[in-house]
Amino acid sequence: MSEETNKFKGMGRQAWHLCKCSIPLTLAYIFAGVMLMLTTLEEGQTLWSSEKLGWTILCAACAVAYNALIAHGMGGTGYEMLVSGNIKRSTMDDYGGGYKMSSHKYVQEYRVWKGFGFGAFTALSTVLFGILFGCNQQALEGQTLTAGLWTLNLLGYLISGWTLLPITYLNASGASISYFVSCAFAIVPIAVSGVFYILGAYSKRNKAIKKQRIADEIAAAQAAKEKKINYGGLPGTKPKKRK
Repeated sequence: MSEETNKFKGMGRQAWHLCKCSIPLTLAYIFAGVMLMLTTLEEGQTLWSSEKLGWTILCAACAVAYNALIAHGMGGTGYEMLVSGNIKRSTMDDYGGGYKMSSHKYVQEYRVWKGFGFGAFTALSTVLFGILFGCNQQALEGQTLTAGLWTLNLLGYLISGWTLLPITYLNASGASISYFVSCAFAIVPIAVSGVFYILGAYSKRNKAIKKQRIADEIAAAQAAKEKKINYGGLPGTKPKKRK
């Protein structure tokens, strides 16, 4: 198998891994959009209000907090995989093909860019529906919608409602904001995922270093203790103490 083929396969595995990592994060933002759609049940549903602003901030904050928590955990897992991988690679000289570790997965090893990578996969739906809504803005804001536009409208609010609904409310209240602006919110999952992924890795690393330092201190303290010799308790076997 050629080197180029192996390289493309490796890239495909990395992309698939990042895609899988983005799934729980994407679901969190979808849930935020679904919860935000509850505001459409209110009287005067198309008008912006302080209540809608507060609910929007709350839903978005919950999604961001979950995003940060999951990314932090993935960073810690990535660091552990990196340590395992380094140990495995260090044995190649002794064992030829490297020491086999069933728990080690190369694609999960920590890399600085990975957090931003699965954050970008998470942001795809935000960018996609921002572009689709922006291209069809006049039609979507019309009085009647075709079946296709109605489906697009529903899917957009369900999947990326946390970025689209506030613009809809503001435009209905007299503002004139393009839906293309919602694409800018893609920076939120990208930045949060990247930063907390790195923080998670460094947090796990610092804990490992602290644990090792404590173990070294305990070992040093044990070595420094005076060792007592067991003479068996027989007369004349203990050294005489100097007065």
